[in-house]
This record gives sequence, C-alpha cells and structure tokens, in this order.
Amino acid sequence: KLVFLMDKLKFELASVLGKRIRVTQDYWQFIISIKHPSMNGKERLVELTLKDADEIRQSAWDATVFLYYLAYNEYWVCVVSRHENGSGFVITTYLTDRIKEGARIWKRK
Repeated sequence: KLVFLMDKLKFELASVLGKRIRVTQDYWQFIISIKHPSMNGKERLVELTLKDADEIRQSAWDATVFLYYLAYNEYWVCVVSRHENGSGFVITTYLTDRIKEGARIWKRK
C-alpha cells in the first residue's frame, strides 16, 4: 500500500494578479534555513508582497516565473513565484537593493 504524505501548507493566497500562490511548511523551512536566512520571521511580509506588490516583473529567462516586489525600508522584498494555469508556488524570496530585469507586467498606480 502506497501512502502519499502531503506537506502542510505554510500559506496559500490570491496574489494581486489573481493567481493562487502557495508554499509548504517544509519548503519555507528550506528557504529560511538554506537559501535566504534573512527572510526568517518575514512570512507576513512575503504574503503582503504577493497580495499588495508595488511592482511585478516577468522573468527575462522563464515566462512562467514572476518576481513580486514590495518596498521595505531601504530594500525591496522580492518573492519569486512560478505560475502554472491559475495557480502557482513560491520559488524563493529575498531582500534586494534593486528591481531585476524583465518585462514589467504590473505596477501600483
């Protein structure tokens, strides 16, 4: 008998583009422990960036990847998400001093 364990969601929400974006607890732990430890404790900031971004860019290298940006102190919070059909998932998130290249597809008015 096969048992498939579904990792628990850390969060799932509707982005400003209307996409359902999710991240699991295990993957969030990977982001904050291995990829970008500076994001530890900033879950709510990541959620806010997805829901209320200042600007969104489409990756210059992968048309299914979107970079959500929100101004935060002297930095930008960047949440990188892959969109597939109507939903998507967080690839990574980090603080940066500039917005990366890529087509601007949305900007706060």
